[in-house]
Amino acid sequence: MDPGIAMSNATSAAHEDESAAGEFVRFCYRRRRVAWPELYDEMCAVASRGLFRGWGFADLTENGIGFTLPELPRLAAMAERIAQEERDRPADQLQAGAGTVRQVIRARPLAVGVQR
Repeated sequence: MDPGIAMSNATSAAHEDESAAGEFVRFCYRRRRVAWPELYDEMCAVASRGLFRGWGFADLTENGIGFTLPELPRLAAMAERIAQEERDRPADQLQAGAGTVRQVIRARPLAVGVQR
């Protein structure tokens, strides 16, 4: 592969991980520290409940997270990169990140008496 293309791909991946799509993957990984494909299940659960910024599947698609079969290789690669970054983080940073996730989840309590 041409070195210029390889560098461009790496730069693109790094930018993608800093975007809303990357934040979503990081949010899901911090909720449930699992590998692919279990992380995909967590992403679907988060999307179906609107736990990340209140976004559902359509909002996530508009922001670079696609759940369809053709989009899965890209999503899996991004998830693996982010999961590796999270595993490499120092323990004190992991606690801070976990607290942030808990706080976001608690911000959306269920209404009492509402049946699902």
